[in-house]
Amino acid sequence: MSSQLIDLSQPTLYFAIAHILFNPVFWNIVARAEYKTKILTKLAGGDPYKGTYFLAATIFTLGLTRDYLYHKALAYQPTHPIFDEYIVQISAGLLFVTGNVLVLSSMWALGVTGTYLGDYFGILMKQRVTGFPFNVCDNPMYVGSTCTFLATALWYKSPAGIALTCLVYLLYKVALTFEEPFTAMIYANKDKKK
Repeated sequence: MSSQLIDLSQPTLYFAIAHILFNPVFWNIVARAEYKTKILTKLAGGDPYKGTYFLAATIFTLGLTRDYLYHKALAYQPTHPIFDEYIVQISAGLLFVTGNVLVLSSMWALGVTGTYLGDYFGILMKQRVTGFPFNVCDNPMYVGSTCTFLATALWYKSPAGIALTCLVYLLYKVALTFEEPFTAMIYANKDKKK
C-alpha cells in the first residue's frame, strides 16, 4: 500500500476522468442536435428507429469503454486498509447487485428507444413509466450506474475510485439539469399538438 490515497501520476486516471466527462456531454449534444436538425434520422435514411438504434449502440459502446478505463485506472491506484473490512466487501456486492437491478430493470421498462433518447427522435412513450424501478427513485439508471461505480471502488479498495464515483454522481446531477427540462418540453409540445 502506498502512503498516498490517489496516485496522480498515473495516466490511466486521466483517461478514465476524460471518458467519464465525455459520455454525458456527448449524448446530450448529439441528442439535441438530432432533435433540432434530425441529423441522425437523415443519416439513417429517414428512419428515426434506425437513428435511435445507431445512437444506442454508440452510447452503449462508449459506456463499455468508460467502464474498461475506470477498471484500468483503479488497477493502478493505491488501496487503503479501511476497505479490507468484511462489511465493506459485502457492501460492494450489495451495491453492485442493486445498481445492476436498477439499470437493467430501467432498460427493460423503457425499451431501447426509451432508454437511448428515442424521444429526441420523435419516438415518444405513450405514457410515463411509473412502475419498478421508477417507483423507487426518479432516475434509476443514473442511481444504479452510480451504485455500480461505488461498488467497484469499494471492491478495488480504491480511494481514487471513490473520487471518480463522486465525479460520476456530480456529472449525472448536472446532466439531469439539462435533460429533464428538455424532455419535459418535448412531451409538452406533443401534448399541445393533440
